[in-house]
Amino acid sequence: MKPALVIVGLGNPGKQYEATRHNIGFHAIDVLSQHCGEGDWEEKQRFLASVQEARIVTVPVLLVKPSTFMNLSGNAIAKIVDFYKLDPAVQILVICDDIDLPLGEVRLRKKGGPGTHNGLKSVCEKYGEEFPRLRIGIGSQPPGADLSAWVLSIPSSKESVQLQEVLQTVPALVREFVLEEDSKKEDLST
Repeated sequence: MKPALVIVGLGNPGKQYEATRHNIGFHAIDVLSQHCGEGDWEEKQRFLASVQEARIVTVPVLLVKPSTFMNLSGNAIAKIVDFYKLDPAVQILVICDDIDLPLGEVRLRKKGGPGTHNGLKSVCEKYGEEFPRLRIGIGSQPPGADLSAWVLSIPSSKESVQLQEVLQTVPALVREFVLEEDSKKEDLST
C-alpha cells in the first residue's frame, strides 16, 4: 500500500529513553496505532524505522517511529519519502515535543522553523521548513537546568497525567488534519 500520508513520531530508541519528555512523539504514534493501526508493527531497515499501516477515515497512512536517534530523524524520513516518492509539504506529518509550549498544549502548523528541536532540525535540513508538524508542549526547563537533561528527564506523576490526557486528543486532531488535506485534494481535482 502506498500511503497518502506518513505520520512520524520523533523520539529516541531504547528503553532508557522510553518514558522521557523527548519521546512524546513516539507516545502519540502509539495512541494513533491503538485508534487506527492495521496489522503489526514492522522493523524496516530500509526506512531506518518501525512502521505500521493504518487508515484514517478512508485515507491510507503509514505510522512511523524512526530507529535513529532524534538528531538523525531526517534520515529515516528521507528514506520513506524517497521510496514512496512523497511530497513532504503535504504527505508528511511530524509529531514531536516542544519546550516552548506549556505542558500539555498542542499546536499544529503547516510549516515553520525547528526552534531548538534537533529532530526537527534534522528534518528541516532535508526538506526546509515546508512540512506540517504537530507539537506537544512539555514545558520549558527550570531556570539554570540543562536543556538536554530536561528533555531527557522523566515527567513527574502529575505531568504524566497531563501528558496522557493531551495524547488522547491526538487522534481527533490528526483526523481533522487528514480530512482537511483530503478535501483540498478533492477541490483541486474538480
